[in-house]
Amino acid sequence: MTGLKLAAIAAATAACLFPAPAHAAEALPGATMSILWGLPFAGLLLSIATGPLFYPHVWEHHYGKFAAFWAACVVVPMVVSFGAWPASDALAHTLLLEYIPFILLLLALFTTAGGIYLEGNLHGTPLTNTVLLGIGTVLASFVGTTGAAMILIRPVIRANDNRVYNVHVIVFFIFLVCNIGGALTPLGDPPLFVGFLKGVDFFWTLQNIFVETLVVAGILMALFFALDTYLFKREEKMRHPKDPTPDRPLKLHGTINLALIGLVIAAILMSAYWKPGISVHVLSAHIELQNVLRDLIFVAVVFASLGLTAKSWRERNNFSWGPILEVAKLFAAIFICIVPVVAILRAGHDGALAPLVALVSHADGSNNNAAYFWLTGLLSSFLDNAPTYLVFFELAGGDPHALMTTFASTLAAISTGAVYMGANSYIGNAPNFMVYAIARHGGVKMPSFFGYMLWSCGILLPIFVLVTLLFFRA
Repeated sequence: MTGLKLAAIAAATAACLFPAPAHAAEALPGATMSILWGLPFAGLLLSIATGPLFYPHVWEHHYGKFAAFWAACVVVPMVVSFGAWPASDALAHTLLLEYIPFILLLLALFTTAGGIYLEGNLHGTPLTNTVLLGIGTVLASFVGTTGAAMILIRPVIRANDNRVYNVHVIVFFIFLVCNIGGALTPLGDPPLFVGFLKGVDFFWTLQNIFVETLVVAGILMALFFALDTYLFKREEKMRHPKDPTPDRPLKLHGTINLALIGLVIAAILMSAYWKPGISVHVLSAHIELQNVLRDLIFVAVVFASLGLTAKSWRERNNFSWGPILEVAKLFAAIFICIVPVVAILRAGHDGALAPLVALVSHADGSNNNAAYFWLTGLLSSFLDNAPTYLVFFELAGGDPHALMTTFASTLAAISTGAVYMGANSYIGNAPNFMVYAIARHGGVKMPSFFGYMLWSCGILLPIFVLVTLLFFRA
């Protein structure tokens, strides 16, 4: 199917779904937008869920076209309904201020982590796997969930490449390293970094949600060790495949990339603390100098990593650009398709999702922390968790001082919901999908979109109920 045909189909779909034009405005009028604006986003999620399962060969070669089609189903109606200028305004804000920094950060971490090669191999015993997951969980709050995931995912895959049962290892890796572990600092996960930029103290999360994170991570580690022990003992009675990467002493190569990851972290901190007051304007997007410099450092890190790392280490890592290209294309469509959804959410009680928004308050007007935890979390399971965090941050008052003190429980509920429940689906947090793609390319028979959610619903949701009862009942 050609690009012209896709555009034609998108336009026809737009005409059917969104026939009534609206007056042009500086921002999308979320209060007047129908819930139908969420259909392209739902269609994109359905494509991601069903493509690898029901038509894998078509999906593998044409997922970019699927993504372009659903993105067009948002762009075309926005232009028709609101005019070219407001539509361009909304898209420029999303792509320039959110998507480009997002994907450049992922690219920098993906490239540097791909140049770190752990020579030798560990044997994927229950104890070894649990220790690896523990290291990754702690590391995630300091180098980010993406950085920790990219450093450790390949050694974890190699350690378990002779295991008959290894899918659960990657699933728990996503739970812990790609999500839960990033809850303790703004470096760990994008929503917490958004809070940091809004005025939340750097160490607030460490001081206020450490116990919650310890409980969730502790339960998951214990469950993993029990499950892996059971499956390992079961495998002892079976015929094992030959280990393609036999046990050898460990030696770390490409350590220059650790310094480059440090440079990435320094660039993020620089963009938060250095405020020269210089910016350029592209439509409504105010692109500040410190953010431009940060993104340029990300790009420089990519080229430095490629130039300073021996090609052989990447080859031994089975490094390829396939996973990051897949993430880049699909998340470009995701960022575009969530624009109208976030606009409706921002409308609060006046928008089509008002019933959801009303749930965050008790009858007396006080904050319903349990609702903040679950609504932030469930939306973060499918929407990008950073803007979702920001929406509920604003709904809770938007005053960082008040939220860090008087309403600390509410901010804790929003923070934990956004970070923890990103583990509920493959697209809840960017590292989830990257790990899924790398594991699949590495020969692990990863579950489908819905298959993964069977794991997450069965394991994570009961833990989140317990978290609610322990910490967010008031």
